[in-house]
Amino acid sequence: MTSQRETVQVDHDLFRAVYDSPASLPGRHRWTTPESDVRRLEKLLGMPTRTIGAPLWVSGDEPDCPKCGRRVTWYDIVSSALSGLHDKAMIATVILGERKYVNTEIPDAIPGVRCADCHTAIEGLRSFKCHNWAYAFEALEAVRERMAGGLGPT
Repeated sequence: MTSQRETVQVDHDLFRAVYDSPASLPGRHRWTTPESDVRRLEKLLGMPTRTIGAPLWVSGDEPDCPKCGRRVTWYDIVSSALSGLHDKAMIATVILGERKYVNTEIPDAIPGVRCADCHTAIEGLRSFKCHNWAYAFEALEAVRERMAGGLGPT
């Protein structure tokens, strides 16, 4: 396990090994972004309706905004990221592109996320993933070893 954030491009098989296990997401709760927020996200990014079809997973210690009670979703994460961290084209490329990426750390909390509706800071949001992005919870080498038929950590 690495203590620093490192995002690496991986092949499809390794990505599937990470992505196919939502139960391994950090935090007490795991949920998907509801259809209504996926449509809001597409509009925010300037995408045609129904461009995003894959589940957009989120996990954390508390699923709802502490002030307004709205479920925190990818819409909140992306709208926060567009405030100077990432641009629309980069986010759209990650969500829709063919390259696969994993982050190799388990975050304590994703910094800088605010509720898109009431702008309250969201604490305890731990991860988010789509069909092209996931958090790896073991060293990549161990996952590769298991995929190749070796034992590796379980």
